[in-house]
Amino acid sequence: MKKPMAALILWLSAAMVLSSCSSDSLEVVRSAEDASLLSGSSWEQVVDEAKGQQVNWYLWGGSDVINSYVDQTVGRVLKDEYGVTLKRIPVNDTAEAVNKVLNEKQAGRHEEGSVDLIWINGENFNTLKQAEALFGPFAEILPNAQYVDYSNPAIQKDFGNDTEGMESVWGSAQFQFVYNASTVDPDELPRSYEELKVWIQNNPGRFTYNAPPDFIGTRFVKQLFYELSGGYEQWEKPLDQAEFKKAVEPVWSYLNEIKPHLWRGGETYPKSIAELQTLFNNNEVDFTFVQDLGGIQAEINKGRMPETARPYVFRTGTIGDYHYVAIPYNAKHKAAAMVTANLLLEPEMQFKKMGTQEGWGDGLGIHPAKLEGEAASQYKQIQSDAGETAVPAEVLLKHKLPDLSPAYNQALEEGWRKYVLFQK
Repeated sequence: MKKPMAALILWLSAAMVLSSCSSDSLEVVRSAEDASLLSGSSWEQVVDEAKGQQVNWYLWGGSDVINSYVDQTVGRVLKDEYGVTLKRIPVNDTAEAVNKVLNEKQAGRHEEGSVDLIWINGENFNTLKQAEALFGPFAEILPNAQYVDYSNPAIQKDFGNDTEGMESVWGSAQFQFVYNASTVDPDELPRSYEELKVWIQNNPGRFTYNAPPDFIGTRFVKQLFYELSGGYEQWEKPLDQAEFKKAVEPVWSYLNEIKPHLWRGGETYPKSIAELQTLFNNNEVDFTFVQDLGGIQAEINKGRMPETARPYVFRTGTIGDYHYVAIPYNAKHKAAAMVTANLLLEPEMQFKKMGTQEGWGDGLGIHPAKLEGEAASQYKQIQSDAGETAVPAEVLLKHKLPDLSPAYNQALEEGWRKYVLFQK
């Protein structure tokens, strides 16, 4: 790959591909080596280049199950089959990795960067994209991109932001309620926020939600905003503060109305989904939330949820999204990062991530309709085995709502603190 003539040929090949895309962020391709990785005509050479490299993957480290999957399942295959060493670097917030890349860029460290791969989406992706600090576009030239439905607008746009091939999808999530079937009658489940309010008032102290800006807490509030404002469609445009302020007032009224009937009288809220799940597991509340499309069996197996826990969705819909990996523009080991991103899309790896033995129930990044033969049969078996501890895929898809730009998150989080948390 590094021979001058080969590099030149690959550079010209890549240049023709890259010139067809108008994204300013493509200016970060700085060398013939980078261009050759993006040419799409020499995946074997990319794999050869990756051998012996160490990929420094920065990702949220708050889940033992996820950490184990990355270290043991992904790391083992990378080492055994590709000669790549995976170094998982845990962060409390993805912004830590983003800031490291931005700081290196500001310092002029345009090569030999310390971050090779980031688990990323939403505002953090947008920050790096705007700063022209991403390598690519690389996502659609990965061999396993054949399993991804890139015609899906939910994959093309990450929280309303065009991905433009600068990040590769590797999983999906969708907000779901979880109830305890031993304390809640399944026939009396609330299936809208209006019905939830009645349930909360009739069962004081048995419900709460985790406080924004925790991601899932914000999503709980955002879905309420969708329902009370007449749907998400009108909010797919850029945030208009005056219009938003008027439309969100019923949300603050709703949350203040249920506040006295919440766990501990609404005087305090769980700070994270982990805290809420602990309350649920200790039978202090009857509901919690999950995002994992593969269901909650992994949490039950780990003793983090009771065996009688069951997930479900509101008939008014729930927000879903995809998550991705991205490669910084100055990553030292771009080839190893691409090999890792491609491996994450292998159907077998996707199924393990979705399962409960090695994975954590994460949703697929690939599309089941693109699977054939044994892979298709294996997927159907996974769906069947999940039973009552997972919401059927067709039900989730039917009720899936898109997310909005990060500006709405910030507006909802700031409004919640001002008009709900500190409202007496």
